[in-house]
Amino acid sequence: MIEVENLTKDYGARLGIDGLTFSAEKGELLGFLGPNGAGKTTTMRILTCFFPATSGRATVAGFDCFEDSLEVRKRLGYMPESVPLYKDMEVGEYLSFVAGAKGVEAKDVKKSVDRVIGDCGLSEYPKSMISELSKGYRQRVGLAQALVNDPEILILDEPTNGLDPRQIREIRKLITELAGQRTMILSSHILPEVSKVCKKIVIIDKGKLVAVDTPDNLVSNVHGATKMFL
Repeated sequence: MIEVENLTKDYGARLGIDGLTFSAEKGELLGFLGPNGAGKTTTMRILTCFFPATSGRATVAGFDCFEDSLEVRKRLGYMPESVPLYKDMEVGEYLSFVAGAKGVEAKDVKKSVDRVIGDCGLSEYPKSMISELSKGYRQRVGLAQALVNDPEILILDEPTNGLDPRQIREIRKLITELAGQRTMILSSHILPEVSKVCKKIVIIDKGKLVAVDTPDNLVSNVHGATKMFL
């Protein structure tokens, strides 16, 4: 479903990613782990067609992220680390706007918005101003906007960043409930966070692949994991 082959992004002064190769199968929830500055967000932005790689190949649902970006975007939902929410809009109003922008047919917008409001635990807040929501509920809105076009693939970049422990548990529960319904990549710099929900984890550092393994095998290597992610 997602294939990354020898992907490199050269920023001139440094390499954002360097010969990166990994894959995610259909229905898989893949953890994408690395310290801050490892190249995770660069990789996410290439996969979501925000900018091209310098070399290598990336495909989503069989479509090339560089040559077939429109087809990729139709099949993709993306929650960036900082979701650009319009805080002067109501939750339902904002999600309707996003649905239209993502190409959801006008006759299906209300149904799509109602679905993600329910799935993301926002049923009490469709008329609430986004500016009045807690950070945890703004993150739920961010997840809802990624899901509103019912994508085959969902990419989440640090979805629990800045949340308190209770909010983290709530977002983690939502992610777990979505697992299996679609292919997902969960990016984080915290090993315990991804190990709780992912069955396979890709680790990168300084733009290079470090390991691909199960959470149990990675967590058992406590010294290496601690050194990398503290």
